[in-house]
Amino acid sequence: MSRKTFHLNAFLMGVGHHEAAWRHPRTDAHRVLDVGHFQNLARIAERGKLDSVFFADTLAVGPSIERNTLAVFEPVTLLSAIATATERIGLIATASTSYNEPFDLARKFASLDHISGGRAGWNIVTSGTADEAHNFGLDAIPEHARRYERAEEFVEVALALWDSWESEAIVLDTENGVFADPTRVHTLDYVGERFRVRGPLNSPRGPQGRPLLVQAGSSESGQEFAARHAEAVFTAQRTLADGVRFYRELKGRLAKYGRAEHELKVLPGLVPFIADTVEEAKALEQEFTDLISPDYALRQLSTMLGVDLTTHALDAPLPPLPAERDIEGGKSRFTLVKELAEAEDLTVRQLIGKLGGGRGHRTFAGTPEQVADELQSWFDAGAADGFNIMPPYLPGGLADFVDRVVPILQERGLFRTDYESTTLRGHYGLAPVESRFTHRDAQVSA
Repeated sequence: MSRKTFHLNAFLMGVGHHEAAWRHPRTDAHRVLDVGHFQNLARIAERGKLDSVFFADTLAVGPSIERNTLAVFEPVTLLSAIATATERIGLIATASTSYNEPFDLARKFASLDHISGGRAGWNIVTSGTADEAHNFGLDAIPEHARRYERAEEFVEVALALWDSWESEAIVLDTENGVFADPTRVHTLDYVGERFRVRGPLNSPRGPQGRPLLVQAGSSESGQEFAARHAEAVFTAQRTLADGVRFYRELKGRLAKYGRAEHELKVLPGLVPFIADTVEEAKALEQEFTDLISPDYALRQLSTMLGVDLTTHALDAPLPPLPAERDIEGGKSRFTLVKELAEAEDLTVRQLIGKLGGGRGHRTFAGTPEQVADELQSWFDAGAADGFNIMPPYLPGGLADFVDRVVPILQERGLFRTDYESTTLRGHYGLAPVESRFTHRDAQVSA
């Protein structure tokens, strides 16, 4: 029997995940505005036969534009450019259900799926920062529960829109002048609490039927949403015990929705600093830590914790924090950061140093073999179906992982040596999705 293998996604951000990456001599800060830079990164990931590349997104400039910004390009647009420079790598973009409309977003992802030949994925987020809310005419973040209620209905409509064209709807009969079979293109006439959408979508069914659905929330609401909808989950756990606990809890929710465990892949994040020796790797990590701008880090930490820390003493512990139930932003990230600070009795300065590489994701410094060992230990312990690799600097951090770690994983039989599918769903072991409609059933009600 062949060894079970895992999945690898490259989470790409600017010139690196570390918040000071743009200041380090291993990067060229000017590349953040160069689409060629991102096309090259995707080609590097494709060289390693990775399942996918992923771009996060926020709908605001971030905590301090003077020091850094979290996103420059709108990710679906960027991935359309990357699609033309690659052949197999999956393309996952973040898009918010709080500040988009289902019809427009469904059309964008259907277009990306066609442009890429079936490689599109949607990371579903609900957007939890005040700056984003202010950019869309709101005075405050919508309540956490209300955001997930909207997300549920949003996804329901998007799925129906992708289904509105059956696979055989396009006819292209030039002799008889028939472009499409109208009995296989369906209106929705959807009327819900938040959306009214007639349909059909004005983009035919994509090669995958619908994009791979990805989700990243680990709160109670986030896990329940993932169990119902997600096919991959990007998550942040800092210890193996926490990883195993989260994995079992999330997989245990699937049965109530009639889903099997293999239908959802759990991919914890890892920020790897890779060098020939562990001492060199740790020294490299420290170089990046030393470049952190405290004022930027304090604003970012304030956003995570829902408490203004911008004037708080760096060498003091955190002030008293609210309970998770009182947080309207990212609940799971709030709890992760709070528990990290308490468990290790960290000062604020120490805490922002630990968060600089991945905002709560695990950071690991070691040799290529040690990185491979770390991934294998989580996989074998039942804490992961794969990993969300977050290079701290780019392109070098990604190239080191692809060229030095991936071959070790391949030698151990843990990762593919070549692509077996042309689609993102295929990479994740999932079949194309057929439309819920038939030519005899032309309507779905809310």
